[in-house]
Amino acid sequence: MTLSSPLVPIKTPRDLRSLKKNWGNPSGLVPTMGALHEGHIQLIRHAASTAEEVIVSIFVNPTQFADNEDLESYPRNLASDIEMAQLAGATQIFVPNVKDLYPNGFSTYVVPCGPLVERWEGKSRPYLFRGVCTVVFKLFQIIQPTFAIFGQKDFQQLQVVRQMVSDLDLQVEIHAIPTVREEDGLAMSSRNTYLDSKERKAAPLLFQTLQQAVVIIQNDPKQNLEVLSQTLIRQLNSVPQIKIDYLGFVDAESLQPVSQFNGNVCLMVAAFVGKTRLIDNLLIQTK
Repeated sequence: MTLSSPLVPIKTPRDLRSLKKNWGNPSGLVPTMGALHEGHIQLIRHAASTAEEVIVSIFVNPTQFADNEDLESYPRNLASDIEMAQLAGATQIFVPNVKDLYPNGFSTYVVPCGPLVERWEGKSRPYLFRGVCTVVFKLFQIIQPTFAIFGQKDFQQLQVVRQMVSDLDLQVEIHAIPTVREEDGLAMSSRNTYLDSKERKAAPLLFQTLQQAVVIIQNDPKQNLEVLSQTLIRQLNSVPQIKIDYLGFVDAESLQPVSQFNGNVCLMVAAFVGKTRLIDNLLIQTK
């Protein structure tokens, strides 16, 4: 499929508000940081199957990165992203710059608190959810979509955004799409491009270990999950390319650690594969 007329990206909130008066309903937002891959494409296709207007935002959000993280090196390829998004069904591309979303003197952040953010990504990346919630809130306010779509790979982020929408009475539905994977099971991520050949070969072990845990629990639902998690951590840490940041079984709604299977558990993992930090998760539910 070729594009007859490439989409012209919308660059400012003012321009977007002016143009959206002529948009159809319902409208779906797919917020991204660019470097699009098949995981993003599935989100866009889902939106296109449901909405008349499909808005893809591309913005590498600086407020969710700490000084020691990969803001400067995060992959960027705007021309390719726009083409991929349009081919997948996007009807609008919003590409604001930092000064548009965070003008001089910006000081008002959406800061989630409580149990949802105290552990896991919230502990390892202390700026992450403040940055995510602030930029997502701003996108919701600017675009006012009927719904927004997030991938389940960032499971804690998904739950935090859902909580923000509920707490702040935001008039937007949140849709979740299952994690899209490479053929060997590795969760698709823009950061996978950082991996060298040995690291890329080791990375699928994260998902394979999650799958192994599911089989163990299916065979013995009364398994002590705290003990099992420590076994899995040791197993993964024995691989030279892998260093576990965290691995834990949590209640799939509260994200609090659980020691026994309750019928709705998520096994979450974050690990450094070489110098690249990857995350993954797997829902374990009673059928």
